[in-house]
Amino acid sequence: MKLGMGSTYRMVGLPTKRLGEVMIGSWSGAAGREDYRRKYDAAMRDLPAPSAADDVHTDYGDVRVYRFAGAGRGLDPLVLLPGTSSGTPVWADCLKYLLAITDVYAIDLLGEPGMSVQTAAISSDEDKAAWLDQTLAGLPEKRFNLLGLSIGGWTAMNLAVRRPERVATVTTLDAVNVYDGIPLGTVLRSLPAAVKWLPRSWRDRFNSYTAGGKPVEHVPVADMIESGMKNYTIRQPQPRRITEEQLSALPMPVLAIIAGRSVMHRPAIARSTAERALRTKTVAFYPDASHAISGEYPAELAADLRTFLLEHS
Repeated sequence: MKLGMGSTYRMVGLPTKRLGEVMIGSWSGAAGREDYRRKYDAAMRDLPAPSAADDVHTDYGDVRVYRFAGAGRGLDPLVLLPGTSSGTPVWADCLKYLLAITDVYAIDLLGEPGMSVQTAAISSDEDKAAWLDQTLAGLPEKRFNLLGLSIGGWTAMNLAVRRPERVATVTTLDAVNVYDGIPLGTVLRSLPAAVKWLPRSWRDRFNSYTAGGKPVEHVPVADMIESGMKNYTIRQPQPRRITEEQLSALPMPVLAIIAGRSVMHRPAIARSTAERALRTKTVAFYPDASHAISGEYPAELAADLRTFLLEHS
């Protein structure tokens, strides 16, 4: 089993800016960039071949978008948003099931490791919504079903809160900073993983912790994530927690999928918040899933998503 994981070490209160520093993410050097690219390409081989790969220009940089031709059931296409320090290959386990629902776009987050290239500062949550909205505006369809994993779930919800015009539905997959904050224990465990000169074993240990203790060595997606953590410096502000008031005011249907063994929030509290705040009351709770839920239950997730989209399309 490949792990459907998304590293979250950056989001736990570590500083992302020093005085006078330009807020543009960067690679440690050509060797680090090449190491990541090699591991990204290896992990991409576990996905179906995309029908197109384009770079959509925005005010903040060029965003890599892959298109995958799906079942074509008349539903708006899915837009997949990965966890931090991961990228499109993180969807390897899920993608074949999602393509049975509709067409799929997969996006590498701007300002993160991946094939997207940041060229201007991303200095607020509004900026984060703006680059994604501009990306969707560059696609031929008018409306999209967003599916975000971990920080990708926050990214989808941030767009829905601030620029909802192109958002048909949102599905959050064990999202962070949406239904609950990150526990202190996870914050403390993440600190060594953020120190780039420490051995890989420190980063693997944290990634294994978020994946329910599963080994991550010699797993293509985990190799890619570790390389991104080591070789890329993310420079943008920490995402602010989505409030219950914002959740309650959303005009579009939302499906919250929550992992019962996640360490990135308190699952019972996250579930309670979603059930209380979401207008559609659509919450799927997976009691035995870890934060690596997309690799643990890909078929089940797709089935829940299909039911949700058919009910709310």
